[in-house]
Amino acid sequence: MSGGQEGPTALRIMLGGQLRRMRESAGISRADAGWQIRASESKVSRMELGRVGFKERDVSDLLELYGMADDDERYRLMELSRAANNPGWWSRYGDVMPSWFANYVGLEVAAALIRTYEVMFVPGLLQTEEYARAVVQMGKSFLPHQEVDQRVELRVTRQQILTRPNPARLWVVIDESVLHRPVGGQEVMRAQIEHLLKWSQQPNITLQVMPFSSVGYPGAGGAFSLLRFPDGDLPDIVYIEHAASAVYLDKLEEVDEYVAIMEGLTISAAPVSATEGLLEEALARM
Repeated sequence: MSGGQEGPTALRIMLGGQLRRMRESAGISRADAGWQIRASESKVSRMELGRVGFKERDVSDLLELYGMADDDERYRLMELSRAANNPGWWSRYGDVMPSWFANYVGLEVAAALIRTYEVMFVPGLLQTEEYARAVVQMGKSFLPHQEVDQRVELRVTRQQILTRPNPARLWVVIDESVLHRPVGGQEVMRAQIEHLLKWSQQPNITLQVMPFSSVGYPGAGGAFSLLRFPDGDLPDIVYIEHAASAVYLDKLEEVDEYVAIMEGLTISAAPVSATEGLLEEALARM
């Protein structure tokens, strides 16, 4: 990865993967590695999976145990461990963001390609500020104004991955019902569809609509996202969000199943060439 776009979540996974490979090539068990850093085998396992932060002393001790003799490489890995502990820009929204979603944002920042299927709403990365506000407040009229503002700001700030110098690629399939659902009222929805028209013309964004006339794709079920990363240490990840939690899948067979579903959805949906016409029709209905 380049350009300083890696989030701490991704950096932890990268460093964990490198430490695991070094331990395995040195023929050292997780239990012995744990003993070296005064920790349990399960702590070493969590470090190698990138699920916890890294103490610099632990990384240094492990590099010594694994026989790291290259000073330049040692320096690089120690710098990586420091960077992996730095909070991402999104940490300032910790008050309004559950930890399971903070992990997703950290991965989203590092992704090279995000493929999303959405059946209810415009995906967060393509929402206008007004539409996002309407979604955030839906069924939550009790939320304080300040919290609503923070949630909306987080959603809009996440969109910078699409406009940065080396932007992420986004491929979205939305159900046609998304274009009929007047979230926030007619004016908000009109502006949102115009926003989609503008974004769909960007070279790094592909937008398809699943028309009512299509039966869709069996097994698709609800919304999900597929994230692909430019670095070999990070496996493809499937992200499925629930009301109060999320599921992350990274086992090859699970990811492959969702890749096949996504391929089926892109074939069942109207072709990209039809997107502009479908959005214009939706605007005319408003």
